[in-house]
Amino acid sequence: MNGTVMRRRLVPAALLFPFSLLLTACGGNSSADTGTDTDGKGSVTLDVGDQKGGSEAILRAAGELKNLDYKIKWSTFTSGPPLLEAVNAKAVDIGGVGNTPPVFAAGAGSKISVVAAWHGTSKGDAILVPNGSKLTGPAQLKGRSIAVAQGSSAHYQLVASLKAAGLALSDVKVKYLQPADALAAFTSGKVDAWAVWDPYTSQILGAKQGRVLTTGDGITNGLTFQVAAPSALRDPKKVAAVKDYLARLRRAQTWVYDHQEEWAKVWAKETGLPYEVALASVKRTNSTRVPVAVDKQLVASEQQIADTFTELKLIPKKVDFGGFVDTRFNGDLPPSTTPAKS
Repeated sequence: MNGTVMRRRLVPAALLFPFSLLLTACGGNSSADTGTDTDGKGSVTLDVGDQKGGSEAILRAAGELKNLDYKIKWSTFTSGPPLLEAVNAKAVDIGGVGNTPPVFAAGAGSKISVVAAWHGTSKGDAILVPNGSKLTGPAQLKGRSIAVAQGSSAHYQLVASLKAAGLALSDVKVKYLQPADALAAFTSGKVDAWAVWDPYTSQILGAKQGRVLTTGDGITNGLTFQVAAPSALRDPKKVAAVKDYLARLRRAQTWVYDHQEEWAKVWAKETGLPYEVALASVKRTNSTRVPVAVDKQLVASEQQIADTFTELKLIPKKVDFGGFVDTRFNGDLPPSTTPAKS
């Protein structure tokens, strides 16, 4: 993965779809984008890794960055894997990612601890096909070419969707492409399908450039995480800051559920997404997320993802995912099997 630091502005999404900046779900060899934004005051500084339009934007929109008795220094990353590299390197104390990057980080022996989780639907995680495609179901993907970002949540969604249709990953021609390249391949007809996540799904549907063949709903776990550096969790003052930070994030996510149109406007401005696409994505995916406990059911679900990629030899050895969680921040949260709002 590239460790290069870069600052970039998003161009209109309809032109380039540079959405790898946006999402906790994504993975792959994406660069870091660090910033110097700081909120709060006090002697303790919490270094927080974020993705464009992510935790900082939600917290600010929900009014949850007020009255901080510690500082939050924000660093923005293009995707989950480089963010977790920063956590492993102790450059970041905590940050948000999707359900698959922690599995690959654990497989690499990274020093990470999953400290909080949100559960939502996976309706935005989809396998898309062009409008003119003759394919009507995932079982017909055998022998077809499919674009996907390696190590992303879409990668696992593809594997799981194929398995549900009686197929293996080896039954299709996988093209490992990052989103911008995958978009170009998809719209030019160089691949038969594209496994991807929201807001790409909403963008393709909104632009009438394709349709959904199948989604991860009911197939993948729909989890997103906050992952911390174990070194930060050994500092009592930072532990107190992490606890407060997670409480604010949970309240902010509840605010999103109750203010979907308002959040869509903020998200559109933050990312360059058209408002209609942002709203569709919020309704389909973002507003469904509810906080859940980091518990045995969650570990078992992530262990299944880890075992799947180990069997595919994409992770070199058996991963004990339970060794990469810290349950002290669960409080009285519901179990991870609690259905998400929809």
